Amino acid sequence: MKFNIVLVEPEIPQNTGNIVRTCAATGSVLHLVRPLGFEVTDKHLKRAGLDYWYLTDIRYYDSIEEVMEKYYNGNNFYFLSTKAKRIYSEAQFKDGDFLVFGKETKGLPEPLLAKYYDHSLRIPMINDARSLNLGNSVAITLYEAIRQTGFENLLTEGNLRDSSLLK
Repeated sequence: MKFNIVLVEPEIPQNTGNIVRTCAATGSVLHLVRPLGFEVTDKHLKRAGLDYWYLTDIRYYDSIEEVMEKYYNGNNFYFLSTKAKRIYSEAQFKDGDFLVFGKETKGLPEPLLAKYYDHSLRIPMINDARSLNLGNSVAITLYEAIRQTGFENLLTEGNLRDSSLLK
């Protein structure tokens, strides 16, 4: 089981660092689309990712089109947006899917959402809330995808920190 998280032009280093940690804990690949709103050597980015950098496969691109040209197969990308109609839990996620998130201040580009609207998903929230934190949105959606695929490779006894709790 391996999912792909795509961040299109992320702006806040702490959010991306947090997402690095989530990707490391789940074995997911992180795809970063430039321009980034920070340097990858940014101390806030490194601090938020803690010591999980070596566990994360991070790939860089110059555009979302570059990512899609390389990996899109017609049915393996989901675009997360507050403008989508479908709720994320209604999707039928499968191993290898790509979960695409936009920048913190603007979300995904309107033309991209319009083109792939049938594959756009949202996380429900009250009307007065503008959006959730990017790191939280990634975690919510990614863990739903992992849940749907049975938490493969994440529920082994070897993954428990203190196996004495099992006794």
